Amino acid sequence: MDRIIIRGGRRLEGEIPISGAKNAALTLLPCALLTDEPLTLRNLPRLADVDSFGHLLNQLGVSITVEGSKPKDFGRVMTLRASNVASTVAPYDIVRKMRASILVLGPLLARAGEATVSLPGGCAIGNRPIDLHLKALEELGAEIELTAGYVRATAPKGGLVGGRITFPIVSVGATENALMAAVLAKGTTVIENAAREPEITDLAKCLVAMGADIEGLRTDTLTIRGKDKLHGATYAVMPDRIEAGSYACAAAITGGSVLLGGARRETMPAILSGLTDAGVHVADEPGGIRISANGEIKPLTLSTAPYPAFPTDMQAQFMAMLALANGTSLLTESIFENRYMHVPELNRMGADIEVRGRSAVVRGVKALTGAPVMATDLRASMSLVLAGLAAQGETQVARVYHLDRGYERLEEKLQAVGADIERASDG
Repeated sequence: MDRIIIRGGRRLEGEIPISGAKNAALTLLPCALLTDEPLTLRNLPRLADVDSFGHLLNQLGVSITVEGSKPKDFGRVMTLRASNVASTVAPYDIVRKMRASILVLGPLLARAGEATVSLPGGCAIGNRPIDLHLKALEELGAEIELTAGYVRATAPKGGLVGGRITFPIVSVGATENALMAAVLAKGTTVIENAAREPEITDLAKCLVAMGADIEGLRTDTLTIRGKDKLHGATYAVMPDRIEAGSYACAAAITGGSVLLGGARRETMPAILSGLTDAGVHVADEPGGIRISANGEIKPLTLSTAPYPAFPTDMQAQFMAMLALANGTSLLTESIFENRYMHVPELNRMGADIEVRGRSAVVRGVKALTGAPVMATDLRASMSLVLAGLAAQGETQVARVYHLDRGYERLEEKLQAVGADIERASDG
């Protein structure tokens, strides 16, 4: 099993290219099921989750070709074609590895009239039920049955029909599944209290490029007029705002100056606002966003919430940065109930963090010390890397397969801006 070894204390300086967004890519890939024509996705990140999703789509009958990229390039160009849907069953062996697999449910149901999908797995960061996904599809006429760990959904004779979907709480995944199902439903569908994350807008833009009729982009009300058929398209995956925010924290925690190449300010307002409030300098440049820090980090009070508020996927990274702040910070996790598993590992490195229910009190310390630590989930993994970059001595991060799910060639990108970081294998 691989480990990441970091010898901390180096100031980061230079440019880090931001890859295509993991969360957007995993939403765009199942769009291939909605048409029998080719869908070409550019700027697709090289990630374990993307590969796993590709294997799932292969089993469903999607042919995949990768072109125009060398092994050492960041990103890929992938063409997917579902000329026929060979299977409507997404098996447990694949779905258990990655929660995003549930996003084949809506497209399969819309295109083939039925879908059988294993209940999803993914990171152990708390309870994430799919009841809102299922209720949304029922509003479009689907019949849902839960049996033996699988969801079986069947469309009425003649296909899904338009309806009004009102989510009681904001759900990114449920919005995505409902949107993909609605584009082929007969009639008009209105989705109220829809998630507004940039990845939702990216999905809608891709669907429009494929011939879908969608109004209300970037708002919490989406109106979809169903089409009989969608066509192929070529679409570029948006830059990853969470990766950009993570490397922004790397620049801040090391007192460095890093250009986040290709990052888009409009997709990450709360992240950049939080950095500014912490005393980090944020500046737009022609090639992206520059993050600069002088080593002095101010404490913050932050609470995670749906977009455009502060994202739960940045909580762990900000916590690592604030562990070295001059004062006490308060972080509140309102999305997931079990997303502080990185706290004991950060405390092993000398941080002073106390969890109180859904809140964490972070008392800034003068320095962190390198130590062997273990990753528990994707974003927690990155928080340990960030702490290691600033710590005195050597940090070894175990179970880095979590990192490989969401950060494309992390060591290479950090080495390029001056970090002393490498990957080692126990085998």
